[in-house]
Amino acid sequence: MNDIVNLSATQIAQEIKAGKVSAREVVDAHIGRIEAVNPRINAVVIPLFEEARKGAEAADAAQKRGDALGALHGVPITIKEQFLVKGTATTLGLPSQKDHRAEDDGPLVKRLREAGAIILGKTNVSQMLLYIESDNPVYGRTNNPWNLDRSCGGSSGGEAAIIAAGGSPLGLGGDFGGSIREPAHFCGIQGLKPTSLRLTNFDTRSDLLPRGQEVVLPQPGPMARKVADLALAMEVLAAPGQDRFDPSIPPVPWRNPADVKIKSLRVAVYEDDGYFKAAPAIRRVVREAVDALRAMGVQVVEWTPPAVGDAIRLFFSVFTSDDSAALRHALRNDEPMPQLAGIIRSTQMPGFMKKLLTNRLRSSGQERLLRVFESIGIRSAEGFWKLVVERNQYRLRFMRELEAGGFDAIICPPTSLPAVLHGSTSDLLDFDSYARLFNVLGMPAGVVAAGRVRAGEESDRQPSKDNVEQAALRVETGSAGLPVGVQVAAPYWREDVALAVMGALENHFESQADYPARPPL
Repeated sequence: MNDIVNLSATQIAQEIKAGKVSAREVVDAHIGRIEAVNPRINAVVIPLFEEARKGAEAADAAQKRGDALGALHGVPITIKEQFLVKGTATTLGLPSQKDHRAEDDGPLVKRLREAGAIILGKTNVSQMLLYIESDNPVYGRTNNPWNLDRSCGGSSGGEAAIIAAGGSPLGLGGDFGGSIREPAHFCGIQGLKPTSLRLTNFDTRSDLLPRGQEVVLPQPGPMARKVADLALAMEVLAAPGQDRFDPSIPPVPWRNPADVKIKSLRVAVYEDDGYFKAAPAIRRVVREAVDALRAMGVQVVEWTPPAVGDAIRLFFSVFTSDDSAALRHALRNDEPMPQLAGIIRSTQMPGFMKKLLTNRLRSSGQERLLRVFESIGIRSAEGFWKLVVERNQYRLRFMRELEAGGFDAIICPPTSLPAVLHGSTSDLLDFDSYARLFNVLGMPAGVVAAGRVRAGEESDRQPSKDNVEQAALRVETGSAGLPVGVQVAAPYWREDVALAVMGALENHFESQADYPARPPL
């Protein structure tokens, strides 16, 4: 079993097609691994084990008959709870939705099944997919397999945790504000957020996540232990024809990362975005990535991204521009988790109270909370469209500066901290500026596992009266041994470049002594 669950999705597909192992053996091995680790991490919240065993037997029978085999034939996968899988609940962590059952698979889930993938189960999320933890009243809390006192991240945290723990080689996640990349970073795996509108959002319930707000779009994407598996999954997910069932998806061809010539690339790098200082270990692995790429012949140039604070302000402004009405409507029969309750209260605060709180935050030195608080609140239709214009102008500015530097890709931290303590994101509203930037931009970005926090480098953050900085210091303290990753972004529709750079970095980091190969579960 240990040999099988250590294989990548690509290797599993190859071994099954070569007749070296059966789909049933592979599925049984991964079910056994889930049953061994899930009581401690609570990652798989809707097990589909019997269906998976039947699917594996059908896959083996098809192979014996000589049927055509898909790219993922016999490969076990997991699916984030937000996505529609026939006969299962999609609750987004709302107890009022626990009796929901999907009538059919969503279109992306269908593509994975048609390629031969076998679904083992669905994985945990944050409530309403809106904070970087996976904890909700329906399924409870998912723990980080590297340290059970730490979060696995969110909202795709259940996916990251079970993939890191060896229970699944490949999963489907979603990313609205870092929700694939930060869990990948926290758990020591790989994840990709494609270009906005590369993949359809029709796999998610429209009655819980309202459509129409397209300034910052959620984007499904793959998660795995190997970069090659991300590329394999994207070949399936991004295959031609999405525009036939979702006309908002432009028919942009998928490009093969293997065709990218690494040595021809010019890459921008920054380890500090000027908005939120990254922890020492995260800055270190970014520098190590620079050294590795330069040794491969890549031209890497120090760069400063333009006005990241403006992008973060836009994110919060857009998110709350309806006075959190859509969020409050979805939660009308449920209690919000603490991570959401503060945002809702803030948007509902009368004007005179907002003014008083603004003055109080400013006088007490709570600069980070003040920045977020001043960004949130209801907008008129005219005010919202002004945000749209401002977002477009920011994207154009960013693109022009990338083009002026002649850059093919960017490497930077995935976020400012290693895996956070459970519940701490209530006090860390804007710690994830490195990830959210690329949601505002809509550019493709991925995270590649790089190393672990070393003893003696947990924190160099100075004591502060700012509550957010204090919370960040608490997270960094005692973080030795936790995984850290590197983020790679690329221009629009150039996921192939991002994956090629990620693959090159993976080859380098895997040979290092502190690479997070498998948590000690």
